[in-house]
Amino acid sequence: MPLLRDEIFVCVDCESTGLDPAKDRLVEVAAAQFSLSEVLEQYETLVDPECPIPQASQDIHKISAEMLIGKPKAKEALPHVLKLMEGKIVVGHGIPFDIALISAEAKRCQIPTNVHSTRFFDTLRLARLYGESSVNSLDRLRQHFNIPAEGAHRAMNDVLVNIEVFKQLVKGFKTVDEVFKVLEKPIKMKTMPLGKHKGRKFEEIPLDYLLWAERKDFDQDLLYSIRSELKQRKRGGGFEQSSNPFAGL
Repeated sequence: MPLLRDEIFVCVDCESTGLDPAKDRLVEVAAAQFSLSEVLEQYETLVDPECPIPQASQDIHKISAEMLIGKPKAKEALPHVLKLMEGKIVVGHGIPFDIALISAEAKRCQIPTNVHSTRFFDTLRLARLYGESSVNSLDRLRQHFNIPAEGAHRAMNDVLVNIEVFKQLVKGFKTVDEVFKVLEKPIKMKTMPLGKHKGRKFEEIPLDYLLWAERKDFDQDLLYSIRSELKQRKRGGGFEQSSNPFAGL
């Protein structure tokens, strides 16, 4: 059973033209192989996406079209990243997006890879399991664990912070298998992470909103948390009470 302290991981972060990995393109990628004791090897590059970058995306990652003139295209950058990822457990914050983006870019570039089936640890889900930070964004977790900032919101800066956050989040585990096992099950969250009720405890959210949210394409943890609250209200008679504004009068 492999021990976490003996494992070599690779942390990956991508910046892109948007949030749809099937359609959007890579504009920056960073990857670092690391153990729990040191960073072993790093690679980062800006990437020419060969398409316009929406202003909304530029506002987030601060990467403009001018910055990408003469930079490698995905076909040139991806082999370096894929080599670092090969055979390693991939770590990242919301890492399924990055894996899907890299996989889609590799397919477009006709680079053979099985990266879409790689094993990974998502530090967003590990943070939900940890449950002690009021907000689970990477920067808020950095602040929560008193990790020094690495600089602006850019790929390698995020990778180096993410590695330190990961080390904190797996402190209670000894083996790789223990982490995989606990992440097999959906995680019950304490507060709503998005939407107009963001930051509110689930028991404080109106019933009609929970019933609406239950039908949305949210991730497994959020849907599990919503449905758990709905079941709790049904058991406790909360359905009638929540939908009747005069129930407490």
